[in-house]
Amino acid sequence: MNDRTALVTGANKGIGKHVAHLLAAEGLTVYVGARDPERGQRAVEEIGAGARLLVLDVTDPDGLARAAAQVDRLDVLVNNAGISPSLAPPTATGIEEFRRTYETNVFGVVAVTNAFLPALRRSPHPRVVNVSSGSASLTWSTHPNPQFTPGSAGAAAYRSSKAALNALTVLYAQTLAEDGFKVNALAPGVRATDLNPRAATSGGDPAEAARGALHLALLPDDGPTGGFFSWDGTPVPW
Repeated sequence: MNDRTALVTGANKGIGKHVAHLLAAEGLTVYVGARDPERGQRAVEEIGAGARLLVLDVTDPDGLARAAAQVDRLDVLVNNAGISPSLAPPTATGIEEFRRTYETNVFGVVAVTNAFLPALRRSPHPRVVNVSSGSASLTWSTHPNPQFTPGSAGAAAYRSSKAALNALTVLYAQTLAEDGFKVNALAPGVRATDLNPRAATSGGDPAEAARGALHLALLPDDGPTGGFFSWDGTPVPW
């Protein structure tokens, strides 16, 4: 155990849980962000030493304020919580699906980051990792790439929300660079999680993606900021 602390949102399952486990194994005290206290506590018990439950819903400003008040200093923030309600193209996606998706994947990241910014500023080496998606890359969506077949307009709400998240990653990185922050986005690849039906049947190992998040969470002071990286560390084009 060391004196570094981390918060992973949506950490009671999937990639987030694996990220929390890896950070705890590195000796950090890890706040397991979860909406459901019972599921969050089960994850804490499974992760073991170093894990702490922090009940929060990224779409609940009052709840976020209460959660942030419990954390004095934060060295690492992993914005992992995200939803993908459907795999529909934009022409078959209702506006409410877009709103709900952006509420979690975009506005939720802003709300969490800003709520915990005072705690992050107390760290000598603050790191922020935004879990995005390779399918948010406009270049990869229109050209051959190593993660998926381009040319499909499916999951429009999810993919466009993650493209917005990528833009925010750059803007936060630029804003906070002089304060020593490293803010980067991760393309985790398609993983066997309950994000959507395609992911659930993919067979991709969430732990592999988590190792990519760990690398960005523990970047040295001369590491990159404002970047978009695949789970294996290679840059992803915007």
